[in-house]
Amino acid sequence: MALPAPFVSPVMDIEKEWIDYNGHLNMAYYNVLFDRCVDGAFDLMGLGPDYIRDRKLTTFTAEVHVCYVRELHLGHRVTGTFQLLDHDEKRLHAYQEIRHADGWLAATSESLTLHVDMAGPKVVPFPADIMEKVEALAAAHAAMPMPERAGRSIGIKRRTA
Repeated sequence: MALPAPFVSPVMDIEKEWIDYNGHLNMAYYNVLFDRCVDGAFDLMGLGPDYIRDRKLTTFTAEVHVCYVRELHLGHRVTGTFQLLDHDEKRLHAYQEIRHADGWLAATSESLTLHVDMAGPKVVPFPADIMEKVEALAAAHAAMPMPERAGRSIGIKRRTA
């Protein structure tokens, strides 16, 4: 089976309860959309809900950097993408985008995820069978260019005199 590069979620709807008093999607719900996309990508790597139930292993998000590019509103339909940028024996570094059904970019997210044994909980290496799937997805994504918006940092740029 050819793995998608990038992984693309099913179409998702903006829910009425997610709209804030400014009349657009509240910032927290962009993360809900990103997380729903991650669920699909993680299923490809064997890291879905069955993984924690059956093996008591899971993932925790360690860091996320979200950029809000364009407002989403009630009635908009979107898809999310997931690109595995890097990984090691315990961590996944990913880049995601939320795009409106018309194709325009609404938001980006870059994250670092840890593999966790719930008995600790503590960060542990992926089992060999899961690492094989992670490496297969990494190989499928290896030919993709590094996203322009990946690796951004937060700060106030000062003009020099």
